[in-house]
Amino acid sequence: MAVLFWIVVVAILAVAGWLGWNAMVTRRLAADAERRIPPVGKTVMVGGDSIHYVDQGAGRPILFVHGLGGQLHHFRQALFPAMDDGFRLVAMDRPGSGYSTRISSGARIPEQAAAIARFIDAVGLDRPLLVGHSLGGAIALRVALDHPDKIAGLALISPLTHYVPTPPKEFGGLYIRSPLMRRIIAATLAVPASLKNASQTLDFVFGPQPVPADYAIGGGGYLGLRPSHFHATSSDLVAVEQDLPGQMERYGEIRIPVGILFGSRDRVLHHTRHGLAMEGLIEGIDLEILEGVGHMPQFVEAEKVASFVKRVAGRAFAA
Repeated sequence: MAVLFWIVVVAILAVAGWLGWNAMVTRRLAADAERRIPPVGKTVMVGGDSIHYVDQGAGRPILFVHGLGGQLHHFRQALFPAMDDGFRLVAMDRPGSGYSTRISSGARIPEQAAAIARFIDAVGLDRPLLVGHSLGGAIALRVALDHPDKIAGLALISPLTHYVPTPPKEFGGLYIRSPLMRRIIAATLAVPASLKNASQTLDFVFGPQPVPADYAIGGGGYLGLRPSHFHATSSDLVAVEQDLPGQMERYGEIRIPVGILFGSRDRVLHHTRHGLAMEGLIEGIDLEILEGVGHMPQFVEAEKVASFVKRVAGRAFAA
């Protein structure tokens, strides 16, 4: 019994030391990420959260909402330069992502939609066109359902529109249902593991196109190497199963102009299931498929994505 006791003690100490080492590495990587990519925009208090956003140009407003694990650089770096003058372009870090906090708001899709509606008021956007990418598309659709008076239309890029019970295996490490385990893993193991698997994950997300050479900095990729960002991303993924099945039944309620742009070779969200399947669910939907393009068209076909956004903006603002 004494031998067994000491074996257990040694095992516990070994695990504690291993977790402690990983926690130290996590803090170092997070500090380095924030040094490399500091905040670039403004902040505004929305409820109890500080929301980080960029705001440039003048004219009718367009608000950009990023997807799972993303941040505002997914639009600022890739798409903004391709947009013409004449629009007020605003991109936000969703609560918990980038440099926005998640204290008073939650990860549930209706909660995130409500936070965006409050952000629209706080920043003074007069019925913007709402652009949502990936998970940001599902959240944008919820804004249209729950807060239709806040926006003029939707331009959705590679959007999550239908519930898929099993996430891609490349995202399996994010699916942590226990809030306690999510906190522990975020603070210890998640960031070193994310760095180790970064090449494989990014190839999956961007493929078949190559990952942009400047994605780590210009595209904000390094900001994912922080415990708060991993925790928010994992929470977002888990929350989808709670709200998306019911949301799918309500798409017919949407009465504002809606456009969807998908790549035909998207590996993350299949264009048939999440794009073509929306035909007939929303009246007058504008659906465009980019042949041979993956999940991140705003990086690889910025001019075509900008043209799509401006086309939907024309319909939305005319209406």
